[in-house]
Amino acid sequence: MAMPNVQARAYQQNTVSTASPGELTLMLYNGCLKFIKQAKVEIGTKNIEAKNVNITKAQNIIRELMVTLKTETEMGKEMLRLYDFILNRLIDANINNDVKALNEAEEFVVNFRDTWKEVVKIDRQNRLGNAGGKA
Repeated sequence: MAMPNVQARAYQQNTVSTASPGELTLMLYNGCLKFIKQAKVEIGTKNIEAKNVNITKAQNIIRELMVTLKTETEMGKEMLRLYDFILNRLIDANINNDVKALNEAEEFVVNFRDTWKEVVKIDRQNRLGNAGGKA
């Protein structure tokens, strides 16, 4: 029964290797949200080890977004400050088992993700043409 897992991994690897930089960023936001949601579940079940693993994964994604961010513009600098805020909320959540801090981090990541989703959609339309109004 290992075959479906192999196929799923191959599909996932292909998806990542063929994604545009914008789509990769979108995947990072979605992954971060997945780990935040799972950490909230783990706090609820008092599974501290799993909570720590999931929050650490979310922190690592935010750190990756921070180091790849271009900060030459004022917008880039502001995004860096917001990423730093998110990272600090994740750290607080991990130390204090604080669902409120996770919710605050999640809200910012959702906003970034939703905005980025629109950017990717517009970029795709510009690169591929409007194709009869469908993206």
